[in-house]
Amino acid sequence: MNPADVTPAALPMVSADVSLIALFLQAHWVVKTVMLGLLACSVWVWAIAIDKIFLYSRTKRAMDRFEQAFWSGQSIEELYRALSAKPTQSMAACFVAAMREWKRSFESQTRSFAGLQMRIEKVMNVSIAREVERLERRLLVLATVGSAGPFVGLFGTVWGIMSSFQSIAASKNTSLAVVAPGIAEALFATAIGLIAAIPATIFYNKFTSEVNRQAQRLEGFADEFSAILSRQIDERA
Repeated sequence: MNPADVTPAALPMVSADVSLIALFLQAHWVVKTVMLGLLACSVWVWAIAIDKIFLYSRTKRAMDRFEQAFWSGQSIEELYRALSAKPTQSMAACFVAAMREWKRSFESQTRSFAGLQMRIEKVMNVSIAREVERLERRLLVLATVGSAGPFVGLFGTVWGIMSSFQSIAASKNTSLAVVAPGIAEALFATAIGLIAAIPATIFYNKFTSEVNRQAQRLEGFADEFSAILSRQIDERA
């Protein structure tokens, strides 16, 4: 047979496996490292998100229970004795810190009223700051993954495309069957970067809003309780 008589249809079709697993296995080791790092970040993001969802839900319920007990007409002395006997967090911790400073001033022999209002406000502010720090813990991870994830994925993509062009130059074959797998595995790194970054950004914005909402609720209670204690200070002074 004359080679000139061979039609393009008679040429063997070059099949390339472009499944996700194959794209990962065929990728350059640098691109593989980027993919594995981004996948680990994605798992970490979801673990933090699930933990924060349960944490904020528990904190909100604890605030609701405390406010119900505080405004139920129960004596604040009885409420203080009940809460001070066990570890407290959130609004209850703010209340216990203020009451502890209150009782120290009234139970001491000198009965120091000077600056008591300022001291109570200071301990409540410190308690609120600690609570906000507890609620914000590991949110920086979400912000970092959300901002850096696409760029890390893009780095893997650029490296993969460079490797593909080097392979094309070495084989001197520019057919789509040769080019497509390398380009696909390079773009796969960008896709993984977006998979990690998009949920991280969404969760970060949602959780930051939730922290601000709970912090405002704590500050509102601190202002109300400070006003209650201020009236009692004026009556006893």
